[in-house]
Amino acid sequence: MCGLFASVGFEPERARIDIVAHRGPDGSGWQTYSSPAGPIALGHRRLAIIDVSDAGLQPMADASGRYHLVFNGEIYNYIELREEMRAKGEVFASESDSEVLLRAYMLWGEAALRRLRGMFSFLIWDDRDKTLFAARDRYGIKPLYLAATPRGVAFGSEIKQLLGLPGLSGRMNVPRVHDFLASGISDHTSETMFEGIVQIRGGESVMIDASRAGAPVVPVQRWYPASAGEIAIGEKEAAERFHAMLADAVRLHLRSDVPVGSCLSGGLDSSSIVCLMSQMMGSSAGGAKVNTVSACYAEKSVDEKPFMDAVVAHAHTQPHFIFPKAEEVFARAADITWHQDEPFGSTSIFAQWCVFEEARRVGVKVMLDGQGADEPLGGYHHSFSFHLAGLIKQLKLAEALRTMRERQAWHGVPIAQQAKHALIPLLPTGLAGMLRNGHRALTQHDWLGGELLQAQGSDRTAFERARVELGLPPVTDLRTLCMNLTYGSNLSMLLHWEDRNSMAHGIEARVPFLDHPLVEFSLALGNDHKIVGGDTKRVLRRAMEAVLPPAVLQRRDKLGFATPEQAWFRGPLKGMMTEGVEATLRRYPGLFNADGVRALAADMLEGRKPVDFLLWRIVNLGIWGERFEAGI
Repeated sequence: MCGLFASVGFEPERARIDIVAHRGPDGSGWQTYSSPAGPIALGHRRLAIIDVSDAGLQPMADASGRYHLVFNGEIYNYIELREEMRAKGEVFASESDSEVLLRAYMLWGEAALRRLRGMFSFLIWDDRDKTLFAARDRYGIKPLYLAATPRGVAFGSEIKQLLGLPGLSGRMNVPRVHDFLASGISDHTSETMFEGIVQIRGGESVMIDASRAGAPVVPVQRWYPASAGEIAIGEKEAAERFHAMLADAVRLHLRSDVPVGSCLSGGLDSSSIVCLMSQMMGSSAGGAKVNTVSACYAEKSVDEKPFMDAVVAHAHTQPHFIFPKAEEVFARAADITWHQDEPFGSTSIFAQWCVFEEARRVGVKVMLDGQGADEPLGGYHHSFSFHLAGLIKQLKLAEALRTMRERQAWHGVPIAQQAKHALIPLLPTGLAGMLRNGHRALTQHDWLGGELLQAQGSDRTAFERARVELGLPPVTDLRTLCMNLTYGSNLSMLLHWEDRNSMAHGIEARVPFLDHPLVEFSLALGNDHKIVGGDTKRVLRRAMEAVLPPAVLQRRDKLGFATPEQAWFRGPLKGMMTEGVEATLRRYPGLFNADGVRALAADMLEGRKPVDFLLWRIVNLGIWGERFEAGI
């Protein structure tokens, strides 16, 4: 993983690549070119993972000097692609996946994108035809931002690289901030929380023509459709195929010329990755041990250490445990927010920051992670409502009742509550929205009732806005929910947070569950392979029966990398949270209903209402505004 920058028409500024030096501490490159549209600049910061020699430095040019590449990410099937191209007569000067990517584009053009298995964002300048091609991987694992003004066009790996360009205000994009505050969702549209800066979304590409004078047009196109096939197979075959595909993904993700480890939360997903890594590295037979890094807490309600210990013993790993401290949350909040570029949703991001910080301390440069399983497999517990709605719609009432009974037994959710939530997806959109909005207004003191936020209206939720923008189907059951979570929301936000936290520490985070053949297979599987009774991610559980320790395989709870926010906010951080709320209200007067915000915060901090993530969202918005001087 690395950092990149490119501009067309703007005055070249090398500082715009150096501001993300943390993304690439192993080298830097800068090159300028000329075009009728104005000067062209390409910048790169290198994190050396594959072929750590100087042969991998960028911008990388082909022998003729026509094509010039800057690339962030990994092409995991680069060896196979290189052999295929060598058979066609191509000659390579390095062992890097970057050169493979460049040659693939030269040989196949934009069609090369579909041949790539990996995570990537890259730009290729064609100095003969005066075009700049930009593309991002299928699911948006690696970031790519864009700013287009009458003065020019610029791309960056992080938003901060584009702030201050001529023609950009740096102001808050209020509609997207509203979405974040109201729903906790970000990265769900092409817009960011900064006015005038957008992202090239996962599966999108851009070809900019700089062969004519004037501001270039930026035609964004989808090269990878947000869709899903359908597969009808039995449970045994599904588990066998899932196991084979996940194992293949882990094998490819282990390709590295530097030390590789893994994040371990003790959940089903990260534990599966660790145990497969251990098998492949021969840990139990005296081979290299997998370095695992885990976050633990004294508060038993969120501590997963017993499950981590079970995996460590089973997979013979070399464990590293860290204990994030409440008093460090605010001490580090401004720096984490600067690296994240935008406000983030909870203190779990702080805990993840600490995990990557420890990985760097112990000398691990590549970390595999379990991110990306929940979305295509319906792993979140809110998925039950949509699954039940689908069963009821199909009149599979006995199966629906079994699901509710097992969920009540395993998760403690009353059947009446489950039935109520299952009805909402079955109701007409307007009525369902009224029920949701009525509940929100009743319980949250109308805290979003400030003039500016209220002006954004409530014609559709952030989740629905993402669905419409990508042309995804309405959510009526588990299958359509999984499609929307994978392409439209949740996943892109989680990947954003992981990218920034890992790169802040010069760590490459890899996500084998997002190997695209595995994702496509998972989305195409029927609902009966995802939720069965009270079981989530049934196909993964069946696939890992001979791989995971029983304690993890049989887990029914889901913590989601949680921190003990309630204990922290009502205890050692209570004063700081109260002041954080006031700081946000001072910075953005008129944005909120201030009395409603104070009443909400008091109810949570005094124990009259459970603490949830929205309190941190309000506080962190103020931290973000101060760090980036983002006005309204």
